[in-house]
Amino acid sequence: MSKIHTNKQGYYGEGSVEFAPPAGPGEGPIRRSTLSKDGLVQRPFDGIDTVFDVVEYAARTHGNRKALGWRDIIRIHEEEKEVKKFVGGKEVTEKKKWKYFELSDYKYISYLELKEAVSEVARGLVHLGVTKGDVFNVYAQTSPNWQLMAHACGSISTPIATAYDTLGEEGLAHSLNEPNCIGLFTNAELLPTLQRVLARTPNVKYVVFDGEPGQEILDKIKAVRETIQVYTLDKIRELGRTQSADILQSRRPTPEDMALIMYTSGSTGAPKGVCITHANLVASVGSVYVLLGHHLTYDDSYLAYLPLAHVLEYIVELIMVFVGMPSGYGRVKTLTDASVRNCKGDISAFRPSIMVGVPAVWETIRKGIIANVNASGTIKKNLFNGALNAKKKNLPVLSQVADSVVLSGVRAATGGRLRIALSGGAAISRETQEFLTTALVIVLQGYGMTESCGMCAILPPELFRYGSVGVPVPSIEIKFRDVPEAGYLSSNVPPRGEVCIRGPSVTKGYYKRPDLNEDETIFTKDGWLRTGDVGQWNSDGTLSLIDRVKNLIKLASGEYIALERLEAIYKACNLVGNICVHATQEAQQPMAIIIPHEAHLRETLRAKSIPSDASLADLCKNPAVQNLVLAECNSVGKKNGFKPNELLQSVVLTPDEWTPESGLVTAAQKIQRAKIASTFREQIHVCSYFVL
Repeated sequence: MSKIHTNKQGYYGEGSVEFAPPAGPGEGPIRRSTLSKDGLVQRPFDGIDTVFDVVEYAARTHGNRKALGWRDIIRIHEEEKEVKKFVGGKEVTEKKKWKYFELSDYKYISYLELKEAVSEVARGLVHLGVTKGDVFNVYAQTSPNWQLMAHACGSISTPIATAYDTLGEEGLAHSLNEPNCIGLFTNAELLPTLQRVLARTPNVKYVVFDGEPGQEILDKIKAVRETIQVYTLDKIRELGRTQSADILQSRRPTPEDMALIMYTSGSTGAPKGVCITHANLVASVGSVYVLLGHHLTYDDSYLAYLPLAHVLEYIVELIMVFVGMPSGYGRVKTLTDASVRNCKGDISAFRPSIMVGVPAVWETIRKGIIANVNASGTIKKNLFNGALNAKKKNLPVLSQVADSVVLSGVRAATGGRLRIALSGGAAISRETQEFLTTALVIVLQGYGMTESCGMCAILPPELFRYGSVGVPVPSIEIKFRDVPEAGYLSSNVPPRGEVCIRGPSVTKGYYKRPDLNEDETIFTKDGWLRTGDVGQWNSDGTLSLIDRVKNLIKLASGEYIALERLEAIYKACNLVGNICVHATQEAQQPMAIIIPHEAHLRETLRAKSIPSDASLADLCKNPAVQNLVLAECNSVGKKNGFKPNELLQSVVLTPDEWTPESGLVTAAQKIQRAKIASTFREQIHVCSYFVL
C-alpha cells in the first residue's frame, strides 16, 4: 500500500472509546470516535447552520477557485455492429447501433459564480410562486444543474424530493405524489417518461428542464393540463436576474427546516422518503471535516458521477464544496477512453485524485483490469501478476520496481493522480479491495445509510485494515443490541450485536409514515435508530460489519447464514456479473442465481478447453458451465473462510441483465430478492430437487 502524504499518525488515538456504560441488559456500552468523546459534532464552524451557509462560506472562502466542472456534448457518433443471437434455437445476426459521445474539455464555474447562479435560480422560483410549504422534485442525472436546483431550493426553505433518473413510471409517480410536489427539475431525455406520468400527478405545476428536447414532447407535456408551465433552467435564471436579491431574505432556512426528502431505493417495497434537515446535513459536513479534513486539500480534485439521488454522492459533493475542492462531473457511459470518440474519457480527462464508488463500480474496474491483462498476452500477464505479488508482499526493491514500471500503467488509465478511493453503499469483498489497493489506489470503506446522511463510520487511511468500515464519525454514537437467536452478543469477545446509532446526523423519521416512525423496532423511545446491521468492535477501535439481521436465514441444520455477506464475497469471483444468494429453512446450503461476466466466462472456458462459442443463453444452460461457475464461486468462498453451510450447493445462470424496468433491481441497483426468487422459482425448484 502506498503511503498517503496527508496522513497524521496518532491523530485518531484509540479509534473509538466507551462513552457511557450499557443502558440495560442485552445492550453494549455507547462508543464514540476519540475525536468526539467530549461532544458530538453538530457543525463545521460556528455560523454554518444550514446548507445555504455552506454555499455562502464556500464563495466567501474559496472565491474564484474552480468549483464545478462539466463537459459539453460536441457530437454523438453512431456505430453499427453485428451481434449474434440465438432465436428459436437458430443463430441469427442482427445489426445494432451503438452511441458514443464526443465531449469538450472540462469547463468550470467558480465558487462565486456558483453562489450567483444559485441566487438566480432561487429568485426565479420565488417569482413563479414557489413557497416554503411546497416541495420541488429533482428527477435528473448527476450534473452541476442538479446542484444549482437543489441549492436554490435549499436557500429559500423549499425542500427537494429526490428521484433517481433510472426510475420507472411507478417510482417517479410515487416520488411526485407522496410529497405533493408542485414542480420538478429534469433533463430533456427524461421528459418522455415524465409526460407519461403527469396525468397521475395532479399537483405538478412547474416543469423545469435542461438540454434540448424536441418541440413535440414539450407540446405533449403542456397538453396534459392547462395549469402546467414549462421552462428551461436558463429561462428560470433569466427570470431570477430581473428580481431583487431582497426577496430572498425572508425565505432563508433554519437548521430544523427540512432540506431533503430523500427516497431510499425501495428494495423491500415502495421507496421510503427520509426526512433530512439542514442540521442533519451540516452535522455530517462538520463530522467529515473533523475526521478527514487534513486529507481534503486544494491540490485534490473529485470525480462526481454517482447518482445525486443517493445520499452518499450528495453528502460527498456537499463536503467538497465546503473544503473548496473542484468536482468534475462525469457520466457512467463516458468514464473510460473506450466509451467515447475523438476525446478522452472523463477519468483520464479530469484526472481525479479522489473518487467514491459503490462495490459494483470497484468490481467492474477490477474485472476490467483483469480482462485487459488477460488479453495482453502471456508475457505481460505474468509480468503483471509478478508485480502484484511483489507489491503485496512488500519485497524490497522489487515492490518499488513493480510499482513504478508495471503498475504505473494501470494508474495511468485513471489519470495518474488517484490517491484515495472510498467504497460505500454496501460491503466490498476483501479480494477486490486488496487487488485495487495493491494495483491502483488505497480503497477505504465507509458505512452509512440514507437515514444517517450516509454517515455512520469511515475508515481513515491512517487506520487502514481489511474487513473494517472504520471508526464512528464524530457526529454519531454507536451501541450494540444483542441478537441472541444468532449468537451475537455485546458480551462476546470481540463484542457483537445489532448496530444502533444516534446523533445530529440521524433522521428523526420518514415522510408521512407514522407507522414506521412509531415502530420501536426502527426508532426506539430513547432516540436510537436500529440499523438492522450486525457489527463487531475490533481491538483497534474500528467497526466491522459481519451480518444483516433482516437477511439472516436459519438453515435446516439450525445454523444461520447472512445472504448479503455471502453475495458481497461471491461477487469477487471473476465469472460473476451479478448475484442473488437464495436459501430456505429446508435447505442445508444456499444456492445462487447468477448473471455471468461474459468476457471472463468465455476466457475461462477457452483456457479449460470447454467450447465457448455458443450464445451466452446457451452457455447458461450448459451443465459443464454451471459446474464451472459453481466451483469458481465456492473457491472464492473457501479462500474467505466460509463454513461448509455457506458454500453454494447449486447455481442458476441467466444471460439477462437485471434492470429497474424488469423490477429485479432498484433504481440504486440493489437486488429485489423476493422478485428474483419469484422470477426464477422453477429453476430454483429444479436445482433443489436434484440436489436433495
